[in-house]
Amino acid sequence: MAQKMDPTVSVPADEPTWKQRAVERSTKAAKLRAEQRVERFLDAAQAIISEKSSTDFTVQEVVDRSRQSLRSFYQHFDGKHELLLALFEDALRRASDQIRAAAEGKSKPLDRLKAAVELLFELCRPDPAARRPLFTDFAPQLLISHPAEVKIAHAPLLALYTELMEQVEAAGGLRSGTTPRRAAALTMQTVMFVAQANGVTDDEAAHPITAEETWDFCARGFSATKGK
Repeated sequence: MAQKMDPTVSVPADEPTWKQRAVERSTKAAKLRAEQRVERFLDAAQAIISEKSSTDFTVQEVVDRSRQSLRSFYQHFDGKHELLLALFEDALRRASDQIRAAAEGKSKPLDRLKAAVELLFELCRPDPAARRPLFTDFAPQLLISHPAEVKIAHAPLLALYTELMEQVEAAGGLRSGTTPRRAAALTMQTVMFVAQANGVTDDEAAHPITAEETWDFCARGFSATKGK
């Protein structure tokens, strides 16, 4: 009886060309099916989060909404945490694209960085009407329980802020002795923490910290022009 070929295993280079093509085609098809199943789980989870304005859901709810099997879910995810992490990473990539687009609308490097900082603040700020529980609920918990995963998830965002900070440096707007990447990391983390801690309050006498204030504070730390 012939041994069943594993489509994930590459055929040795000395095998016939037709066999290499067949295995490659099989591998691509299997990969595409897996990607489609993953997307259905992610879409289902995102729909549930949007409806509930919360990450409080069960794996079974996601399975039922996606019309797939529980077995299939666990073939692709270890559990709910990994599913949420995938959604969070995807949301951060989209946020990075949104922030980049907003920054590119400005002509001066410092104005581009300011636009990026203020938009990040607004995206991270608790706002029940905005329905962003991945940022306002899941992210703070993840920072405490899985800091290494947070670092990986934020890599695209940090790369963007480093790029913007390097542009400020090239224009002579960075304070002497400041490293663009470290300044970008400090700025990004400060903005996100302040925004997430800046909870909505019913106290009319309270004055929540604004995006403008946060930018001014950060800019005075790295800018040669003191936030102007």
